[in-house]
Amino acid sequence: MLQTFKNAWKIPDLRKKMIFTLIIVLIYRIGVAIYVPFVNVEAISTTTSLSNGLFGMINLFSGGSFEQATLFALSVSPYITASIVMQLLTIAIPALERLSKEGEEGKKKINKITRIVTMLLALITSYGYVQLLDANNLLNISHSVTRGAAKGKFLWIQLYHHTHTYTALNGGSVTLDVDKKFYFPYYFQMIVMIACFCAGAAIIMWLAERINERGIGNGISIILFANIISRGGRMVTELRNLLLDTNSTNYAVSAPFKKGGDLAIGLVEVIGFVVVFIAVIGLIVWFTNSERRIPIQYAKRVVGRKMYGGQSSNLPLKLNMAGVMPIIFASSIVSILPTIAGFFSTTDANGKAVGTNGFSKFVLKYLNAGTPIYIAAFIILIVAFSYFYIMISFNPVEVANNIRSNGGSIPGIRPGKPTSDYIKKILNRITTLGAIFLIVVAGIPMIIGAALPDFATLATFGGSSLLIVVGVALETTHDIEAQMTMRNYKGFLD
Repeated sequence: MLQTFKNAWKIPDLRKKMIFTLIIVLIYRIGVAIYVPFVNVEAISTTTSLSNGLFGMINLFSGGSFEQATLFALSVSPYITASIVMQLLTIAIPALERLSKEGEEGKKKINKITRIVTMLLALITSYGYVQLLDANNLLNISHSVTRGAAKGKFLWIQLYHHTHTYTALNGGSVTLDVDKKFYFPYYFQMIVMIACFCAGAAIIMWLAERINERGIGNGISIILFANIISRGGRMVTELRNLLLDTNSTNYAVSAPFKKGGDLAIGLVEVIGFVVVFIAVIGLIVWFTNSERRIPIQYAKRVVGRKMYGGQSSNLPLKLNMAGVMPIIFASSIVSILPTIAGFFSTTDANGKAVGTNGFSKFVLKYLNAGTPIYIAAFIILIVAFSYFYIMISFNPVEVANNIRSNGGSIPGIRPGKPTSDYIKKILNRITTLGAIFLIVVAGIPMIIGAALPDFATLATFGGSSLLIVVGVALETTHDIEAQMTMRNYKGFLD
């Protein structure tokens, strides 16, 4: 992989594309650090309410901007959701299905509709996000401001803060703090914040499309890759804090699980974690590149004085055709109830969410993240969505008809329905293997996180996010290799 990037860097055209992609990623990371108006920066920097449950995955995919309420807090979620919705509607609505078969013009029209759906979803999501920030007291709100006859809820922006020191009559000194704040009506603030978050979603969509046109790889995948990688330093810090006694000046004394211990135990745990981490990466790379090839034999045809066909080919089927989509779908579904219950809860002395009514108490006790029911539902939904995603993205009947129309057939299988049934049977087996793989990658780390709460964040990073990182890296490498091959191709006679 490194050699591929090194060779691509020597080609001027590819070097420009790689530099352009890095510049876009840099611009995106700058936007991640820009706060929107009216956010209480001090309060939001210490809260953990925006990094639990479903919010934890959203925050991971946004590179930490979600928990900080910055300009790109919505990240790529509206665009990905809109793309999935359009993919589903293309199958359900005949007009969109016809557009998808009209070539480049039809693709442009579908992309235009996708942008509109993205902004609608961003508008809805922004409103809910602002309400979430308000519910968690993360906005600069004042209830005691009077503006003429109007009294009630206002928001403020700190214009400046300084101190004055005065000399008292007795010879001493008096220091006074002077605050200058500008107050805005609450609903004006809502409109401003919603507009900022929607603008951030539109900018992300524009940046991703620029990468598609002038950069390397898929724009959304590259941005998602950069977001997850940006959290890697925090994961390393958490691992160090777990394995080392950070309250002591002697870092040679290891404290595994924060319960004390000697250096030998700490070293074993560090080595074990690194070995498992490398093994998981190897498993993901091997499984992602694996495929089931169905042999296809094309019959010989005589056209005029020439003979065509008679060649052998194959139909490659990826073992993990669904990618990470079943994990994202499953995580979103199982986190709905805990997220809703979180709006009706308070925190105890240990910072744990406690329900304030019967519904929230029941959900937080039995259906919250890490509970047996939550994990079981997550695993079941991974399997269900694996089959669902393959069903809507791969049509065995259409593939069988294409093979027959091109004069091909699977050895030992008759053309037509028997061919489609055979492909469907192979596809079901592959989907089962892919679902098991996703359970191993995402489900087992969740079980480990439930059994060992100190490793919950690390386990989450080692699951679905690691699958995304490795998948995007492989996809980008293959894209670069394909472009290098195209530029170095000289023809059949050379």
